[in-house]
Amino acid sequence: MKKLGLLDKAFLLTESRQTPMHVGGLSVFNLPRQVNEQEFLHELAAGLSNAQELQHPFGGKLKTSLLGLAGPAYWENDTALDMGYHIRHSALPAPGRYRELFTLVSRLHSTLLDRTRPLWEMHLIEGLQNRQFAVYAKYHHAVVDGARAIHLAQSMLSKSPRARVHDSPLSIEAGNRYRERLQHDTQGYTDTELRNVADFLKAQFDTSVQLFGALKKFTGAWIKRSGPLMMPFMEVPQSSINTQVDGARRFVAQSWPFERVRAIGRVFDGTFNDAVLAVCAGTLRLYLANHAQVPEKSLKAMVPISLRREGDLDASNAVGFLSADLATNIADAGERFSAIQASAHAGKQFFHDLSANEAQLVSILLQVPAMLLLPLGLMSRLPPYNTVISNVPGPRQPMYWNGARLA
Repeated sequence: MKKLGLLDKAFLLTESRQTPMHVGGLSVFNLPRQVNEQEFLHELAAGLSNAQELQHPFGGKLKTSLLGLAGPAYWENDTALDMGYHIRHSALPAPGRYRELFTLVSRLHSTLLDRTRPLWEMHLIEGLQNRQFAVYAKYHHAVVDGARAIHLAQSMLSKSPRARVHDSPLSIEAGNRYRERLQHDTQGYTDTELRNVADFLKAQFDTSVQLFGALKKFTGAWIKRSGPLMMPFMEVPQSSINTQVDGARRFVAQSWPFERVRAIGRVFDGTFNDAVLAVCAGTLRLYLANHAQVPEKSLKAMVPISLRREGDLDASNAVGFLSADLATNIADAGERFSAIQASAHAGKQFFHDLSANEAQLVSILLQVPAMLLLPLGLMSRLPPYNTVISNVPGPRQPMYWNGARLA
């Protein structure tokens, strides 16, 4: 059995019908030529189900003591696993536009995962126009973070349109092959690998120093309260986007060329991530301005940052959280970008100066107040941030699943 970490358990403790704590991913594929869509998807579903031993998180269900989540919690092997429950086949109504797809995904994403079963679902969706099909995968945040979810998705894919998967991509064997592929792609000792070893050795001998360092830097950031570094609850305004919500969710999507977004960052001497934050900030400012509701203080965003060591495929959650100033109170786009860039850089530098263990401890400390407020329904009155903006990179080259190209 695998024990849950503090951050993993936090996602279960703070979950309610109104605030589900699962994450979802939608992938759209182009069907191979001259294949029957229904038969092809049935073969994919059969292939997914064909596994003797499943890798985490596909085969483990939650096990708690008499104290519930207040005591130790583990993932134990589900001996009565029903793959037909977890892998589902759906069909869109005509005319099969993205509108119908997004409506279906909105409904699927609004329901809670069953805690008596492994906390995941995978939906194969047929009926899209232009000979396309979709895959919607849903995982509880207690079992995966964004980077781990991307690894799970990429482990099912191949760079070759001719490659065929003969055993389940969910199996331990498939997970081991993907791990070997990652190691082959990053052969040799890199600075990252050496730093990982150093952090591991250090953690074995000075846990108390790690804890003291994390607390010192955490309290120091709060006491200073100056410069571009933001912390949760720090100067967070009340806004119309921070109201109580119900359990319903609406999924929408939009695509832009990668180079277009990167060009925005280059114009202002920033990164791709800076550009993503700036685009979201500009959109939020425009929306609020159209409703005469731009707060005097800038909106703040919670931005997850990966703390996952290179090649780590085992940790459920290895993520930190920085608070970014979106500068929505600045009208000039260039000045707004500079303020966003300074805030994001300060947050990243704050975590960069921490060891891996210190960063994990600080991330938990940053979330504790929100964990206490959420069950009490007080998040809308005392918001730690106004919104969440997450940017997890996917594959940069064409990828295929049994000949179906990822669109």
